[in-house]
Formats: sequence, structure tokens, C-alpha cells
Amino acid sequence: MSTISTSTLIWVSVQPLIRLFLCVGCGFAATKAGLFPAAAARGAGQIIINVALPNLMFSRIVPAFSSSNIGQLGPLVLIALIYMLIGIAISWFIKLSFWVPHRFRYGILVAGGWANIGDIPTSVALSIMASAPFNGVQDENLAVGYIAAFILVFSVTLFPLGGYRFVMMDYNGPDLENEQVKQSLDTKHAKTLSDLAAGFAHLKRISLLSHSTVKETHAEAGQTTSEKESFNVTLASEGPVTAPYQAPMVEDAGLSLVDEHLPSIEFPSSPPSTVAQPVPLSTDGARDVSETFVVAPASRSQKVISLAFQVLQSFMSPPSLSIIISFIISVIPPLKALFVTGVPGTHILLAPDGQPPLAFIMNTAAFIGAASVPMGLITLGSALARLNLPRSQWKSLPLCAIGSLALGRLIVMPVLGVLICQGLAHIGLIDPSNNVLRFVCIFMSCLPSATTQVFLTQVYSGTGNAEHLSAFLIPQYIIMFVSMTATTAFTLHLLFE
Repeated sequence: MSTISTSTLIWVSVQPLIRLFLCVGCGFAATKAGLFPAAAARGAGQIIINVALPNLMFSRIVPAFSSSNIGQLGPLVLIALIYMLIGIAISWFIKLSFWVPHRFRYGILVAGGWANIGDIPTSVALSIMASAPFNGVQDENLAVGYIAAFILVFSVTLFPLGGYRFVMMDYNGPDLENEQVKQSLDTKHAKTLSDLAAGFAHLKRISLLSHSTVKETHAEAGQTTSEKESFNVTLASEGPVTAPYQAPMVEDAGLSLVDEHLPSIEFPSSPPSTVAQPVPLSTDGARDVSETFVVAPASRSQKVISLAFQVLQSFMSPPSLSIIISFIISVIPPLKALFVTGVPGTHILLAPDGQPPLAFIMNTAAFIGAASVPMGLITLGSALARLNLPRSQWKSLPLCAIGSLALGRLIVMPVLGVLICQGLAHIGLIDPSNNVLRFVCIFMSCLPSATTQVFLTQVYSGTGNAEHLSAFLIPQYIIMFVSMTATTAFTLHLLFE
């Protein structure tokens, strides 16, 4: 395995983040200068989602995958779900431990569970894979294909499976002041501590009682042994003793004494009938029964059908549809040979330029898809520029929750990601020799919260604001440039040293 020097390792890790920072900075500056208004940003977002990103996925997945490596999608989906559940668990622990604004009590679960898996990892992966020790275009295509699995899980879980509802739930019911939220949390903490203290006291009493019982048992056992020994000594000194004659009624008397304490049981002369008697029902009663057993299942079936339709509708969105079609084409050699060259076991007529008949579609998709990453990063910068938070409010913010979420997503998650991916590689679920797969799996653990939540919050808040969310996002995107560089450098060192 090749090795890389420390200076090369640092440069390879920093370079993609410099490019990312410059793109995000351009969007941030353009928005602050009034050159990129909100309407333009929304239009650019629609172009990215519905045009540029699907073309990027198609142009990268089709040449990268085949029937020999399509099985790697299983571990990718598994890891994506594991990261999501860990993030939600971290957010839930933060919610229980520190006070969180009432209008962000469920949104924090989304901020912890759903990461920015689109433009940031794609930008970094394309930059990393383009240079040594990776293999250029081939590894770039693989990396984007692996990221596509995370994007598919993201879109399906957030929308058709209802992850967005957490944001919607934040704005149900009346608002509560921060002091009320803090007081409620303090009450819960006091009750929890009281319950723990009571539990420990109960365990202590049980332990003391058990200890005293054991001591009494040992004392009684010692006393009985001494009495037996004394009795044996007495018998030995007095000689043999002849037992007096006892009537056999003593044994029966013993039984009668026992029987006196037994309850009296009376057996019926004939067993009760086990045949259920018919219950007369009125017409209304019959209608109620029919509604219970017919209408309720229909209601459940309607919910299942509705959920299935939502999932299907999510798969029919341009990004998801492009990913699915791309994977299907990539594993069917005759179809794949229409777009790319070098497909084993296929023989088709080439176009006059010596390329496959549909190679022009692949070239067009690559050309359009190239705009996805820079446009996405510029739009990200624009979104961050609109997350205004007055400096006068910093003292009233839930700083412990904000700091904990930033540390959880950008420090704890990467550590767990390394351990999880190394463990899966050790047991063979991840191919230990596939460095592109291992890099993508680990890198996806160090991403900040998704900015998609900004748009969801603006929709459901009713005011178009996302002030609570901005306080949680801004520190993450500042810390990201340091933590992501460290994670990238450590991952490369792990893979190639």
C-alpha cells in the first residue's frame, strides 16, 4: 500500500475545503451585496435539484457501477441509517439535558439526524479522488455513486417517511417563553434526580436486608450445629438408648394437622357448559360490529396506501428517479454499452465517431451536471447569509444545546463513524481493499446539519423566519472547516499509511 507524507496529507485534506470555502463565500458575499436575492436563490435551487443534480448522478453512476459492485449499496444504505439514528439519539439526549427553545423542541431532532449530504461531500470527494493516492475519474465516479445512496436515503426518510413532520410539530400549539421552558426542564431534572435517589435508597435497603438475612442464617446454622454436637456428646456418654414404642397413628395425626390448614375444595357434580350462548343483537348493534371490523381496517389500509403513494412519489422526483434509472442501466450490460465504452461481453454498432450510440447523452449529462456542485455551494452561502442573528440575543440563546449539537455532529459523530466503518470492514461487510468506499463512509459522518431544514422552517413557521435554527447552524458551519480537515486527514492516514 502506498504511503503519503505528512505535508501531502495536509495539503490534500485542506485543498478541497479551500475550494468549498471560496464557493460558499461567493454566494454569501453576493447575497449580502444584494446581487443574489431570495427569489433568484429559490430559482437556482430548483435548477440544481431538478436539472443539474440528476444529470450529475446519471453521468457518474452509469460508468462507475456494474453487477460486480452493485452489492455495495447495501452497506451504504445501512451506514446512512445508522448515522441518522445516532444523530437523532444525540439530539434527543441534548433535548433532555439542556433547554431548547419551544419552537425548536422537535426541530433539533432533524438538525441532528439529517446532515448536509449533497454539495459538500460531493465537492470534497471529487477534489480528493482527482489526485493521488486515488485514481482520478474512475474513483470520482465511484465516490459520487456512493454518495448517491446517502442522498436517496436522505430524501426518502425526510419526506415520504415523515421526517419533515418534526419541523411542523414545532409550530403546533401556543408558544412558551424561554423561562417557562427552563422551569419545566428544571422540574423534570429534579424529578429525575429524586427518582434516582429513591431507587438508590431502595437498592441500599434491599442490600442491607439481604446482608442481615445472610448473617442470621449463618448464626442459626452455627447454633444448630453446636446443639447437634452437644446432643451427640450426651448420647455417647449415656450409652445406647432404647426408643419407646409409638403408635402408627402419629403419622396419620401429622397428616391430619396438615390437612387442617388446607382450604376446602368443592367439586361440582357436573362440569359447566363450554358452549357459548347466542347473544341477541339489535340492528344497531349489528351495525356497530360491522363498523368495527370493516371500517377500521379500511382506515388502516388507506393510511398504508397513502404512505406507499408518498414513497413512490418521492422515488419519482428527478434526483431519485435519476439515481434509480442510473443504477438499473449500470447493471444491464447491453443498456450500459449504449452509453459508455469497454463493457465486457457486449458487441454493439458504434456511432460514426467511434463512440457508443448514446454517448452524446452521457456527455450532455456530464456537461450539465458539472454545474451542480458550484451552484449548490453558492446557494448554500446564500442561505447562510440570510441566517441573521442579532448580537444582542447571544446571551439569551441556549448556548449549552448549541455547543453540544455542534460537538455531537462534528466531533462525536466522526469518531463513531471511524469506529463503525472500521468494525464493518473488519467483519467484511465493507470491502477493506476499497479505499473509495471506506473514505466516503467515514467522511459522511462529519457533515453539519442540512440547510434543507431552513426552507422547511421558513414554510411551517408562518413568518418565514428561522431564527432558532440559525443559532444552531452558524456555529456548525464555522467549526466545519477545522473538523472536516482533521477528519479527512485522519481518514487518508488510516487508509494509506
